[in-house]
Amino acid sequence: MKNFNVIIPARFNSSRFPGKPLADILGKPMIIRVAERASLSGAKQVLVATDDQRIAKVVKDHKFDCVLTNSNHLSGTDRLVEAAKRLDLLHDEIVVNVQGDEPEIEPKLIADVAKHLDSLPHVAVATACQPINSTSDFLNPNVVKVILDKNGRAIYFSRSPIPWARANNLERLSTNLTKNIAAYQHIGIYAYRYKFLEKYSLLHQPEIENSEQLEQLRVIWNGYAIACLVTENMAGAGIDTPADLDKLIKTITHKN
Repeated sequence: MKNFNVIIPARFNSSRFPGKPLADILGKPMIIRVAERASLSGAKQVLVATDDQRIAKVVKDHKFDCVLTNSNHLSGTDRLVEAAKRLDLLHDEIVVNVQGDEPEIEPKLIADVAKHLDSLPHVAVATACQPINSTSDFLNPNVVKVILDKNGRAIYFSRSPIPWARANNLERLSTNLTKNIAAYQHIGIYAYRYKFLEKYSLLHQPEIENSEQLEQLRVIWNGYAIACLVTENMAGAGIDTPADLDKLIKTITHKN
């Protein structure tokens, strides 16, 4: 499938890691590594959306497309929406939001999420998830969980362990995760139909979004379905801090 677009939101002023998109990974800026992985997905175009001239220059110097956006956006999705509106897209065209801090994202994951949305003409948004088999991941608030309905659409996303089996204790939880509890970890990649992005900024921001700090809850709260692709293709480790970057560099170096 090649009739989809990739937009990579990238802001300079990350609170935990200022300048993160330009962080060096063995001689190459992080944002360029992400763009290179996205370009292998088969997308018809890959675009970086940033609020910073320094990022834009690096992206253009590496021959990737870039657009400068407003610096006041509160989320990557808001930045993506502004960038998408500047493109000449048809209402049913698909835009995939690839996060700019996942330099090892699987290109196949990007293509698969776009294809999943394309196969569901009445759905506005698609994302991905994978089964949770680790008790520590299930209990970790930094691992976002999702519950699916019978059609594979998201019922709810949470940082809390969901679904919780009332009769379980922690000793039994590990076994039940693989046998009786359909627990899924959300993978933070989204595919949107452009006609949905056109009205995203008009959606009410509910309290559950603010409470969980999960913007995908805005989509569900406003009555739109999010189709979830269950996959083994991961986004790769997200880089939130300099320590995360050091760990990734050591991993890559060890592989090589």
